[in-house]
Amino acid sequence: MPILQPELLLYISAGALVGFAVGLTGVGGGSLMTPLLLLFGFPPQVAIGTDLLYAAVTKSSGMVMHARRRNVDWTIMKRMAAGSIPAALLTAAALWLLASDADDYAPLLTTALGITLIVTALVLLFKHRLQAIVNHRPSGLLGSAQHRAGVWTVAMGILLGVFVTLSSVGAGAIGTAVLLILYPALAPIRVVGTDLAHAVPLTLIAGLGHLALGHVDLRLLAALLMGSLPAIYIGTHVGHRVPNHIMHPVLVTVLLALGIKYAVF
Repeated sequence: MPILQPELLLYISAGALVGFAVGLTGVGGGSLMTPLLLLFGFPPQVAIGTDLLYAAVTKSSGMVMHARRRNVDWTIMKRMAAGSIPAALLTAAALWLLASDADDYAPLLTTALGITLIVTALVLLFKHRLQAIVNHRPSGLLGSAQHRAGVWTVAMGILLGVFVTLSSVGAGAIGTAVLLILYPALAPIRVVGTDLAHAVPLTLIAGLGHLALGHVDLRLLAALLMGSLPAIYIGTHVGHRVPNHIMHPVLVTVLLALGIKYAVF
């Protein structure tokens, strides 16, 4: 889809809006950017493919910062990547092999997006309750999962690889939830750093898979980045001035509504 000058300004503004929201709330851009691109009329595969590379670029600076501050547990990150990266490659290959036209699997992508948005909203809604549960040394199924955290980390990485490739959403909020559940002793700052270190290669590999399928609009990507990169910085610096009890419910409500829209309709 060619980008004319008025559209270029619109996409730069959209990038700035999402970037500011990401800096303000800390929620990954995929949860906001992909639905926005769908509202602009882009096909699901183009919205998802472009957003994956957008996420890889915008998350990179955060990953580098956390890596320099030793906030990344590379062992855990490698376990997640051992599941997610092959799963992302296989999912992209399956889209290429099983459908001759992108329109054939567009409904699958939209449904996957809706489901992942709903899960992301629920994770954000119950995040503090989840933290309280895992900090009480749970027994039963949850305790067993923590005892075999290595195996479960790879397994959850596989699920993340599939759903991130199909929807561009989940590498942030859902990845964080996985780490909180399986590694309750991991410091919060290391949870964030490890999740970012995993999200960057995952979104990059998944995005390159979509690029190979012809699903990435490079001019759109450039416009989004032009707007978002400075806006993320601004949002981060003003975020502490906005009460969390106001932003959090609004964000959860928006993601839940969008998730239901794309999963059901």
